[in-house]
Amino acid sequence: MAKTLYATLRALPGKSEMLRDLLSKLAGDVRAEPGCERFMVYTLASDPEQFHVEETYRDDAAFAAHMATEHGKVFNRAITPLVEGGGSQVVFLEAVT
Repeated sequence: MAKTLYATLRALPGKSEMLRDLLSKLAGDVRAEPGCERFMVYTLASDPEQFHVEETYRDDAAFAAHMATEHGKVFNRAITPLVEGGGSQVVFLEAVT
């Protein structure tokens, strides 16, 4: 069964462009992972400092492999001084239909 989640991040003042660049780089790396089915990065139309990332992985094993990647670890360290709370807020989803 697919593993789907979304993550939200709010850039600190003056840090949104740096965060956007890091998310763009991460998107390319994650999309190249064999178990990644979807990785989309958005900002709110009304608030460009608020980022949303929608992710779907083939299954729990693919998600575990994603969590173990070096590019993910590098990204998480890099965003610490750029976002409120030092990281993303993650919500796991379950399909209804």
